[in-house]
Amino acid sequence: MAKVPVQFRLNGSDRAAFADPADNLLTVLRRGLNDFGPKYGCGQGSCGTCSVLMDGELRLSCLTLAASCEGASIETVSGMADGPNLHPLQNAFMEHFAAQCGFCTPGMLMAAKALLDRNPNPGREEVIDAIAGNICRCTGYEPIIQAILAAARAMPAPSRS
Repeated sequence: MAKVPVQFRLNGSDRAAFADPADNLLTVLRRGLNDFGPKYGCGQGSCGTCSVLMDGELRLSCLTLAASCEGASIETVSGMADGPNLHPLQNAFMEHFAAQCGFCTPGMLMAAKALLDRNPNPGREEVIDAIAGNICRCTGYEPIIQAILAAARAMPAPSRS
């Protein structure tokens, strides 16, 4: 099959790549655009480590066809920091030891960002629901939950992006 061009905004920059019609977004991000923030985990949509935001909605990039992203705005964990300044969620993850091996961290951060973008003051149960699609084998989840709640308290509503 012939490759098809795919154009979208990646972390605020217009990007284009060629993809096979069956390529998923994760493949295009990692192999075509050198964005190694989203990780390959299960390849079946069960672990959440490949999570990205597509037009503000949390998506599993391993299950999203690249061709379906034409014209979309894609955000990955690679675009969260503002140069050397970490996003408040990233700071909170460090302060609360929410990243141990770090493999789940990109997906957890994106799930947390999606939550705080739509609800700046979530409760504990809402945080648990928001990260339910992400598997962590190291932290026992409590440091992650505490980090997200701390980031919510620390972030003024207008500066969430």
